[in-house]
Formats: sequence, C-alpha cells, structure tokens
Amino acid sequence: MREPYPPIEPYDKGMLDVGDGNLVYWEVCGNPEGRPALVVHGGPGSGCGPGARRYFDPDRYRVVLFDQRGCGRSTPHAADPTTDMRHNTTGHLIADMERLRRHLGIDRWLLYGGSWGSTLILAYAQRHPERVSEIVISAVTTTRRSEIDWLYRGARRFLPEAWERFLAGAPGTPRDGDVVGAYARLMEHPDAAVREKATADWCAWEDAVLSGETRGATRPYGDRPPRARIALVRICSHYFSHGAWLEEGALLRDAHRLAGIPGVLIHGRLDLAGPLDTARELARAWPGAELIVVDDAGHLGDATTFGHVLETLDRFAANDRAPQPD
Repeated sequence: MREPYPPIEPYDKGMLDVGDGNLVYWEVCGNPEGRPALVVHGGPGSGCGPGARRYFDPDRYRVVLFDQRGCGRSTPHAADPTTDMRHNTTGHLIADMERLRRHLGIDRWLLYGGSWGSTLILAYAQRHPERVSEIVISAVTTTRRSEIDWLYRGARRFLPEAWERFLAGAPGTPRDGDVVGAYARLMEHPDAAVREKATADWCAWEDAVLSGETRGATRPYGDRPPRARIALVRICSHYFSHGAWLEEGALLRDAHRLAGIPGVLIHGRLDLAGPLDTARELARAWPGAELIVVDDAGHLGDATTFGHVLETLDRFAANDRAPQPD
C-alpha cells in the first residue's frame, strides 16, 4: 500500500473573525494555484491535525484546513467554562465554512473528512452544492439521533461492562434515559472536578468502542492533552444532545441535492462506532456516489482505507473538470 505524501507546512495561516466573538484558525498548504480542497475534521471538537495535509499531492492541491469553533487554535476555547456554547451549532459551522471560502477567494472546493466531518460536509454541500466540486468521505456518519443512540447505548451489547461504567458516570440517569444529555449538563457544571471526571468517563467509553481497532495499545480519546480532551467532550456532548440541530434523517432525505457532485464514500465493515448501514443508505440516496467497503477496517481506518483516500484524491486532482472562477 502506498505511503502518504511527505510532511508539509502551511504557506499561509490566520484567524478569521466569524462573529459572535469567535475567531476560527485556518491554514493553507500545497500549491497556491492548485485545486482547492477543504479538510473538515471530526469530533466534533477534535481540531485539525498536520497528518491530513499528507493525503493531498502538494503540487496539485491548494489544501485548506481549519479548526471548528471552540477547539484547536480557534478562540474562545470550549475548555474555558465561560465560553458560550449557544453560538456553536451546525448552522454556525456551515456559515463559518462559507465565510472562509469567500475570505480565501475560492469559487468551489473539494471537501474531505470523516466521522463527524462527514456530517458537516454533507450539511454544507446540501446547503451550497454550487460551491462543491467533489466529496471524499471516510467513516460515514449523518449524526441522526438513531446513530447517536447506537454509539452511546446500542453498542453496549458488545461492551456491557464499559457501558455500565459510562452510565454510572452520570448518576441518576436511568438505563433508558438520555445519558448524552446528562453528560452535556455535567460538562456545564461549575465545579471543575465534576467536568474533569465527566470528561474522563466519556473518553473511557469512546476508547472502549475503539479498543478492538487499537488492540488496547492506545487511547485515541483519553490520551489527548487535557485541554483538548475537555473541549472535545464538551462540544461532542453539546452537539449530540441536540441531534446536531438536524431534522432526523434530513441528510439522507436531501442527498438528491448532491446529484452531479462526484463523491466517494470509504467505510470499514468493522466500524462499531458507525455501522456500515448508514454508508449504504447514503450511497443509495446520493445519485452517482461510489461506496468502497474496507472489509478489515473499523472507524479509525487502516492502511487500506487511507490508500483508497490517497488514490481517490489523486484521481480527482487529475480530473480535467477543475473548478473555474466566477
């Protein structure tokens, strides 16, 4: 399997004022005259990392990365308990992406991301299809309440002990109650110790769900720096307790709006966090979308998964159907 492109540093970066007192960090790397592409990170609240830069041919792509509101280098940071979360919703993030596109003078761009990033990509593209040239998604999710319920309740069938500990972290929540909402409230508690324990308990559950992929060698959530970990859990619980402010099933219902946008969906058959059926539903609802199932991969992906990402991005870079300025 081929290797990613060599590490590369941004040639431009900045903080974009998106309103509501928020400044969003952005960076651009690769070829200033190349095909525009936007990396949409997961979480929500993970922040962008340098590894995603390496999936793009730096001679052919102008790659934009950004930290969504409240995380990474964007300010104010969600780890700060005084940060107002009312101005951090899916609608705000879609507007931020549009403001960033205009700020950088881009007409249309390719969108790449996975997990929560795929939900935000789909929501943006359905709102602004004329601004999207192609879409590449790994670990497909649409953040339906049914998907949220699976991740934080349904998956307990495979991890009953870990889930009991997760439930116990939100005292007083019945087994059939809103455990995600309970954690969202804990993350707004005035006592820092309460917020820190809720963060640790949430991350322990997320790591348990992914433990079959890492063989227990790493903790993708729990090993993050404390400040990043608190922001991630606060933002995740905030979004998921509100169903990401999306009407249930809306991204599948409105997938027809993506007709004419080339799309490739790459999903691991062993993804416990986001089972394959969502990717299959999206592929059926999106005219012309291609679904690639990686039989031995899970939510985090593997070398085969990211080999498909690299090959797809290379294919789109070579496509003569390059975005044209207005």
